[in-house]
Amino acid sequence: MSSRVCVGAIVGAQGIRGAVRIKSFTDLPQDVGAYGPVEDESGQRRFKLKVTGEAKGLMVATLDGVKDRDAAEALKGVRLYVPRAKLPELEEDEFLYSDLVGLEAREVAGEVIGTVRGVADFGAGEVVDIALKAGGSLMLPFTKAAVPVVDVAGGFLAVVPPVYAPEEKSEHAEAGDWAVEAPRSAAKSKPSERKRAPATEAKGKGDQGDGESGDE
Repeated sequence: MSSRVCVGAIVGAQGIRGAVRIKSFTDLPQDVGAYGPVEDESGQRRFKLKVTGEAKGLMVATLDGVKDRDAAEALKGVRLYVPRAKLPELEEDEFLYSDLVGLEAREVAGEVIGTVRGVADFGAGEVVDIALKAGGSLMLPFTKAAVPVVDVAGGFLAVVPPVYAPEEKSEHAEAGDWAVEAPRSAAKSKPSERKRAPATEAKGKGDQGDGESGDE
């Protein structure tokens, strides 16, 4: 279990005074700055972060020591982390999405089909990214229908892979690549079946990339 959690990623500069745009991975986007100073993936750079506004679904924030647009642009792509201990305690049947990385992905009958690489959100709801044993990858909607069981303590997820028509199956099966594109254009008609955590990859019940950059 990681000692740090990624709470957001810098996706570009905002204005000319060093402000940045951040894609927040927290339940409440403005909470990206609520857990104290943030640091980069290496842990070598640390910033005090202050959220100052919102633009097109991204948080606008200032970082101490970043004073102009060039310095802000240089941080594009940097992921921001906080110590896990700074987050509120999880309930007994809740988890952070980062806790799922490395778990086995098993079909409901018990056969292991791969390993969880992570959870992503492309705008139409969370999807689970699975590296398949046979090669290639599989992305499933993170819903109870597609992922009926999450057992962090047991080290696995139970998943229901998609069923293809014979001609579709042959196309996807070549080279062992069963990647399923996330439903990016699907309407958000149903809310997520998991309660998001106060920070990224967030948390969910146990039974169960980056945004744009530039200025307004």
